[in-house]
Amino acid sequence: MKKLFLIISLICIFSQVIQAQNYTKITEIQRLKMLEKPTKGASMVFDTDTYNEIDDQFALVYAILSKESFKLEAVYAAPFSNNRAENPKLGMELSYEEILRILDKMNVNNEGFAHKGSTKYLTKDLKPESSQATDDMIKRALRHSPENPLYVVAVGAITNVANAILLNPQITKNIVVVWLGGNAHFWPDTREFNLSQDKDAANVILDSGVPFVQYPCVGVVSQFTTTVPEMEHYLKGHNEISDYLLKIFKDYHKDHFAWSKVLWDMTAITYLIDRNWTPSQLVHAPRVTEFDTYSFDNNRHLIRMVYHIRRDLIFKDFFTKLQSF
Repeated sequence: MKKLFLIISLICIFSQVIQAQNYTKITEIQRLKMLEKPTKGASMVFDTDTYNEIDDQFALVYAILSKESFKLEAVYAAPFSNNRAENPKLGMELSYEEILRILDKMNVNNEGFAHKGSTKYLTKDLKPESSQATDDMIKRALRHSPENPLYVVAVGAITNVANAILLNPQITKNIVVVWLGGNAHFWPDTREFNLSQDKDAANVILDSGVPFVQYPCVGVVSQFTTTVPEMEHYLKGHNEISDYLLKIFKDYHKDHFAWSKVLWDMTAITYLIDRNWTPSQLVHAPRVTEFDTYSFDNNRHLIRMVYHIRRDLIFKDFFTKLQSF
């Protein structure tokens, strides 16, 4: 039994190395340079399962309000499935509709801006699905370069991004992927909504060698909480979009007594606003196992992992921008 386990482990490690070699298009030096502080005014696309709960709406509004820090070029609807959507296709469609509602409330022109994404998760054969989102992402990425990368900020199942890389691996040298997904590397499991929906897509990203920034959920971003009294004080009555955000926040939970809510997705936006608000470190890229854990190998390439959230600075910036919108 021990010999069989050893053989299976060696086969898995060998296949991981082959996959990484097939994807990787840049050197470690280039990758680390692309993981340095983003330049002001960088181009960004936002991949979001907007109807999944309520933090995506806050994140999309924050991205639209932060035009002094980066250029938001496109928004992609990501698939999801839970009690709000029985399958990933419906989740993506509902997310797309929610994106349009947000854009309408903020008077943002949607022409060529919002795009529908994947209708299903990746399977073991890693056959990619083409969509409006993948086509647009690839087109934009090919216009960029390692010196001027496109930042792909994803806050849902990372299916759209993985599909785009599988369809055109060449884009890995022109993009930086920022993903809110998975748990902290010290956490005993990886049972987190975004990652659990599409573990194969997560491993495509982790194997691809693409410059990658991870915002882990439990153990890191779980610090980013707020309450109804705080939301009412800073959002109520300022404009249509602030009132909408307050409504969906309060409607999310019936009992507000001693209740707080993590607005997970907002944190990923701050990577292009002020990276000091979410301190990070370089670590070796893990893989996700079939047992919902991370597998670590210090021979793998480096990624950037956020380890702390400066909660007050982010909310102060968000409230200030929203009140003056």
